Amino acid sequence: MAKVGIFFGTDTGNTRKIAKAIHKQLGDAADKPVNINKATVDDLLAYDVLILGSPTYGEGELPGLSAGHESESWEEFLPTLSGADFSGKAVALFGLGDQVGYAGHFVDALGFLFDAFSDAGANVIGFTSTEGYAFKKSKAVLEDQFVGLALDEDNEKALTEGRLSAWLADISSAWA
Repeated sequence: MAKVGIFFGTDTGNTRKIAKAIHKQLGDAADKPVNINKATVDDLLAYDVLILGSPTYGEGELPGLSAGHESESWEEFLPTLSGADFSGKAVALFGLGDQVGYAGHFVDALGFLFDAFSDAGANVIGFTSTEGYAFKKSKAVLEDQFVGLALDEDNEKALTEGRLSAWLADISSAWA
């Protein structure tokens, strides 16, 4: 069985809540979620499968110091991937955003994570349909699909549990 790690960036705690919900659904199949500001590249490389989450802030920003957060996050972590080899690793992405208030930047952070981990050789899994969402633009869309699971806790919180369960069922073959 593959070793599954869950890592997330957060400021308000919403992404941590989703990471914990993922862990609860997966049980012993995954280790407990870890905030990315407490992790190293080697920590991530220790896993066969990674589930990575990030909110999108403001006008499409990653969480981090320049977005006004109190601690480092994905913004500071992604540059440390330079030279890292994630070949053979399956990476599933989930992101939080506000498709109404920030319709032109909905879950853009997923696009940044996708680019960084794809460039490092990872096999990104868990693409989801854009159907059912009402946004204008997103850096997380590739060929009419999100590069991971897009969640809107501000406007569609009632849909989160169903979307999350379906997504986890879809990606579970990566560690079965």
